[in-house]
Amino acid sequence: MKNFDGLEELIRTIPDYPKPGIMFRDITTLLADPIGLKKAIKGMAKPFEDGKVDAVAGIEARGFILGGAIADRLECGFIPIRKKGKLPWKTIGQEYTLEYGVDVIEIHEDAVEPGSRVLIVDDLIATGGTAEAAVKLIRRSGGNVVGATFIVDLPDLGGMKRLETLGIPHHALVAFGGH
Repeated sequence: MKNFDGLEELIRTIPDYPKPGIMFRDITTLLADPIGLKKAIKGMAKPFEDGKVDAVAGIEARGFILGGAIADRLECGFIPIRKKGKLPWKTIGQEYTLEYGVDVIEIHEDAVEPGSRVLIVDDLIATGGTAEAAVKLIRRSGGNVVGATFIVDLPDLGGMKRLETLGIPHHALVAFGGH
């Protein structure tokens, strides 16, 4: 994958966070740069500008920042995907595995119109567990996932391959090797 227009230079790398051996890719430095943020939003939305997206589903928390802007750009609605217990209405949830246990993400049970075309947005894809759970949630709600878009891919962790096995078109702006 070719990195997108120098954006990788705006992403801070923090060694040994949250634990030794992890190279954390912090996009808050990119978000703080007005030109970088604009390029990232434009680059993430571009493959999906064909008008075939009815809603953007942003994964908590950085997916909210990016997803709202992408939904505005694509002139569609926004669906928040949150951690369990954070949404105020009736929800449906999906478990996914973390390296240290199991977690759950949720959406409102009426968030997805049956047959609607939904784009999943997050800042980074690593193992793909959260993205896969988001796909399953949207599908269980009757929606069709038209793709998933990210700023950062960590290809050594296999998240994009996991989306491929689900038949989900995917897109990332930059890739960093390692963990």
